[in-house]
Amino acid sequence: GSLLAPLTLPAFRAMWTANIVSNIGTLMQSVGAAWLMALLTSSTTLVGLVQTAATLPIFLVGLLAGALADLADRKSLLLWSQLWMSVMAATLGLLTLFGLTSPWVLLALAFCLGLGGAISLPTWQATVQDMVPKAWVASTVSPNSIAFNVARAIGPALGGFVVAMLGAAAAFFANAASFL
Repeated sequence: GSLLAPLTLPAFRAMWTANIVSNIGTLMQSVGAAWLMALLTSSTTLVGLVQTAATLPIFLVGLLAGALADLADRKSLLLWSQLWMSVMAATLGLLTLFGLTSPWVLLALAFCLGLGGAISLPTWQATVQDMVPKAWVASTVSPNSIAFNVARAIGPALGGFVVAMLGAAAAFFANAASFL
């Protein structure tokens, strides 16, 4: 089959599309979080720590999350991790909307979102092999790369537009919705 053959399968296509939407939301969140931190403090260290807080969980629990993805029910793990990230993003949106977000709250919630992502990513990758015939597993690399790069092209630009027009809270709410 072609490199895009997995997209002919409805289950893979649905998960692939959901992955694009979720990644766009996550990248919108990154723009909103960095912007909000720059508004909350003049500390360049704290602004830089936003991205650290969001990605540190991958380093801390990545191996454990990979093992969990191999041992646990993947569907449940994906659903719970997406729900967790949606709740964390919505919480950050509400706190920001009401002016209750401090630099440390922002860092803590960015870390919590990162934990969900650290569990979701290896679970998603392991789930792919359950959705396509074994002969097509290698063919899923191209569509997944396309999805990631589409999200990288759209997410930050859309995030910047949303933050400029509606504020950081709107980017956080958009991210919360993207997980659903």
